[in-house]
Amino acid sequence: PEAATFSSRLLGLAWLDEDCAQGGLFLPGCRAVHTFGMRFRMDVFFLAADGSLLRFAEAVRPSRCLFCGAADSVLELPAANC
Repeated sequence: PEAATFSSRLLGLAWLDEDCAQGGLFLPGCRAVHTFGMRFRMDVFFLAADGSLLRFAEAVRPSRCLFCGAADSVLELPAANC
């Protein structure tokens, strides 16, 4: 799914069980994410406007902040390897 509203962008995958978050979340127009309220580790993909990968953060733990100034969007997925 895509985070299209302010609240969906703010909450992201926070407070969800890992099973409910399997589809991940796409955040267009995003350069920074947080993992406050997360119940599982997640993989974070910072993407350029053309969809190419700029930065990959693997198995990010809860209560972290990540930023990529060049990013145009972000894809969050439950971590593949924990």
